[in-house]
Amino acid sequence: MLSITPGQIKTGELHAYLLGAVAPRPICFASTVNEAGLPNLSPFSFFNVFGSNPPTLIFSPSRRVRDNTIKHTLENIYATKEVVINVVNYAMVQQMSLSSCEYPHGVNEFEKSGFTGLPSEKVKPLRVQESPVQLECVVREVIATGEKGGAGNLVICEPVLIHINENILNAHGQIDPHKIDLVARMGADYYCRASGPAVFEVAKPNTQLGIGVDALPFAIRNSRILTGNHLGLLANVHEMPVIDPSFEDTRLKNIIQYYSITPEEMGQELHRYAQQLLDEGKVREAWQVLLTE
Repeated sequence: MLSITPGQIKTGELHAYLLGAVAPRPICFASTVNEAGLPNLSPFSFFNVFGSNPPTLIFSPSRRVRDNTIKHTLENIYATKEVVINVVNYAMVQQMSLSSCEYPHGVNEFEKSGFTGLPSEKVKPLRVQESPVQLECVVREVIATGEKGGAGNLVICEPVLIHINENILNAHGQIDPHKIDLVARMGADYYCRASGPAVFEVAKPNTQLGIGVDALPFAIRNSRILTGNHLGLLANVHEMPVIDPSFEDTRLKNIIQYYSITPEEMGQELHRYAQQLLDEGKVREAWQVLLTE
């Protein structure tokens, strides 16, 4: 393992490690205005949601590492205490990246990046029409984490009005991850697209309490074939399964038939088959296969 003590390497190097390790990060596309009403638009990946009552978003325009100055977004927030946070999807990612250029003060990033500014209803900054979700926010507090280059400034925002494009909703009125097609920031110049095969479901832990990995039989818990993810699926049952006499499976019968004289090989084949079933989400069937061992 590479072990790093913050403060003993250059801030820029530490910054790169942190961004590569803590990823993917959602992107806050922040729209602000200065005291004169001139718009500014800039993306930030130090961003997330931190509460829903009251709704709370936090993003951090860090101090520049190279010269320890602050960004126009933060200057505007100190001046007006308002911001619109626009989420970023794949259809607008290149324009969003263009807006991150550090244009001189007073240059309109909406125009430079080709975005359409929409008037907000409760705050002064413009919304980004192309964004599928736009959150009009008031700034409750700004917490500076330091005074040196690379230090964060936690902008704590409360959405007071949220606009959602109805085209990204599913039949139940919920946001569909494939329709919203979000992108997220990785390290270096990398991004990821949160839709298609990149999106998968993980069932919430069993409300009746899973038995836990520690309760799995020794042979399963120490399998050379089943991964931690597989063990997590098996351990999320609320009671230890038992053999179901009515369970029939052709491949299971073949494994028993061909490997019955070599128990170790049969165990490996059973684990490989259980692995396949678990990858298909068939937990009950996988348990029946493993109980045969």
